[in-house]
Amino acid sequence: MHINGSWFKVAPVGFFCCLLSALCCFSSCLDDDELEQDDSLRGNFEAFWQTLDEHYCFFDEKGIDWEGVHRKYAPLFDDSITSQFELFNVLDEMVDTLRDGHVNVYTPFNIARYWSWYEDYPDNYDDNLVHEYYLGKNYWYTAGMQYVMYRRDSVAYVRYSSFNSAIGATNLDYILALVRNANGLILDIRDNGGGSLTNAVTLAERFATEKTLTGYIRHKTGRGHNDFSNAEPLYVEPAGNRMRWDASVRPVVILTNRHCYSAANNFVQLMRALDGTMTPDSLGILFPKMIKTCGDRTGGGSGLPFESVLPNGWTIRFSACPMTDPDGRSTESGIDPSPGLKVDMDSLSAFENHQDDIIEAARQYIMEHTRAPRETAESE
Repeated sequence: MHINGSWFKVAPVGFFCCLLSALCCFSSCLDDDELEQDDSLRGNFEAFWQTLDEHYCFFDEKGIDWEGVHRKYAPLFDDSITSQFELFNVLDEMVDTLRDGHVNVYTPFNIARYWSWYEDYPDNYDDNLVHEYYLGKNYWYTAGMQYVMYRRDSVAYVRYSSFNSAIGATNLDYILALVRNANGLILDIRDNGGGSLTNAVTLAERFATEKTLTGYIRHKTGRGHNDFSNAEPLYVEPAGNRMRWDASVRPVVILTNRHCYSAANNFVQLMRALDGTMTPDSLGILFPKMIKTCGDRTGGGSGLPFESVLPNGWTIRFSACPMTDPDGRSTESGIDPSPGLKVDMDSLSAFENHQDDIIEAARQYIMEHTRAPRETAESE
């Protein structure tokens, strides 16, 4: 068993110190001789079922009858399943029953995955529209972020398409310095399927002015479906002596759709925890941060993923540690937009008027709520 490397790079100590005990406890559960299945078709099926039975974290939340799944598929191995490809198809169907984009089976010929967390929802993002009419040809680019300042309303727009793109502290200093006089900031993470949780925390730190509770994590302490530790708090802290964004003066609107998953979903949770926290101005007067989300519900994916290996060498990944928001609510199935900012794109408007309704709604919110001096308009 090892940790998915894309999640754990050099992480801020303030956020991940409480995860260390989770990792140690989880590893101790898997480092014994509990999996004794042989490398046969039936043995690999049993190893897959047993690993998830003892370590997957959302059975009860999703109302999944995992015993029933075993009863359904186990008889097939008496005579019907005769090849590794048929074994893969069975495991793929079992993955679907979990309704979790963090559950995968990696083989040399295919990957079992679950896509329905976004398939039944509108796209709410048009990459060609954004690049041609909102970013244009003169946008700036660094650390996986594309950004411009709109002349018409002096709103800064930043497009961040993947949390796999590493964020450097100096890169963020430059971006925030270059758009510091904007009336507000749009962070477009639509179609961002996740990546490194470290990057999500690094970005969120730039909007914090004090240590802020952002959620909780629990880890498995035994083999039962409900054997979890007590909830341990997670925090985001200010980014030291780095450039920060004052969202109590210049609103931040995060654009989301159902393709925002995993680390992108977690970033929304972090930023929502910062919304409304009080920030003193130069005179010591307190104002609430204005950090909103606009668009569609996120895709979810709040369980911390881990990996294990079946007897035949196939790798399985699954959600092992459930994470919640500061109120203890699960975000596994997604996070709704802020009140009044649920917006779907109109395809006719996008085609005829070259208008992204979600971006325009965010711009309108910023102009109605900004406290920035209006003479600070800058060019793109």
